[in-house]
Amino acid sequence: MAQTDFSNMGLQKRLAWATSLWEVFRVRSFASQFMGNDSNSAIQRITELTKVNGAWKAVIQLVGDLVDDGTAGDNELEGNEEALRAWEKQIQYDMLRHAVRNKGKLSDLRSTISFRNKAKDVLGVFFSDRIDQMMMLTAAGIDYTKNTNGSTRDVGSALLEMSFRADVAAPTQNRWLRGTAAGGIAYGNTASIVAAEKMNYKSLVRAKAFAKETGLRGIRSGSDEVFYIMTTPQGMADLRLDPDFIQAVVNAHIRGEGNPIFKGVTTVMVDGMIIQEHQYVPNTMRAASGSKWGATGTVDGIACLMLGAQALAFADFGAPEWNEKDFDYGNNHGVATGKVFGMLKPKFHNDITGQDEDFGMLRIDFAISPLTLP
Repeated sequence: MAQTDFSNMGLQKRLAWATSLWEVFRVRSFASQFMGNDSNSAIQRITELTKVNGAWKAVIQLVGDLVDDGTAGDNELEGNEEALRAWEKQIQYDMLRHAVRNKGKLSDLRSTISFRNKAKDVLGVFFSDRIDQMMMLTAAGIDYTKNTNGSTRDVGSALLEMSFRADVAAPTQNRWLRGTAAGGIAYGNTASIVAAEKMNYKSLVRAKAFAKETGLRGIRSGSDEVFYIMTTPQGMADLRLDPDFIQAVVNAHIRGEGNPIFKGVTTVMVDGMIIQEHQYVPNTMRAASGSKWGATGTVDGIACLMLGAQALAFADFGAPEWNEKDFDYGNNHGVATGKVFGMLKPKFHNDITGQDEDFGMLRIDFAISPLTLP
């Protein structure tokens, strides 16, 4: 068996392993599929610092639409130009670190697993998992004191010490809705949720219309504009059982086995909405009774997320660190890594509503069917 050589690892080799670890993140992370480097991305990656008042900051630029009507005919245009309205939002960033350590040389000899390869995989999955969790909570406006399933996070968690946690904020008024049992929408209020208000197609269509009418931009795809909808597997189950949704998908897609209703795929596109399921969409399934939703705190719910353009910003500065160390006179080995990153749900002044609003994010609350066991 070839043993891992932890001695004399140069900078280039450490960089190669760090880059390989971050590739694991990109493959395994749910959030990474929504990331892009421009303003037409649901999650915009910011990879360079900008100098602001003499200091280097991570900044996302939000540009508003023009509001003036221009100049008609031969009337003078010079001197009547409209200033571009832009908002610079600073993204706080921090470093998250973790490490793994093997048992010893004897265990390595008995194993067919390369410790270094295994360390790369598990640490890459660790970053994808924790960043996905923080992305979902940031988008929904839920503090990191909660896990995405509604349970309370351990008080010693490093996530509670991340500097950008301070910018996690509840959705603004016109970016927080709840679906009704009759297929309508109302302003968000978790105390008003009742068990009958399950995820349904009509409420999603109404919510998308409301989002567009209040200035939430979709993501341009050719001549079309699309929005991402994120829900839990249980929320997707409720939606798939909605007769209106079944009818819409059956009629909108090809017949036969290629139709998503029959294929059982986790992503469905209908009416300009790309609906995807993931277990980390915030919900109350593991919250204590009395601290869930509804008037008595006993209704389980999900915070479905509608992402348009620049819904979130992700500061991403280079590959992670990769460091290795010997312990116990060289009998044990460890791999440590750290990554600098940050995230933000940006806000802007919305001329349509006259209020400061979340720029590209809409939260839609629904009740959720409780888990049923055979």
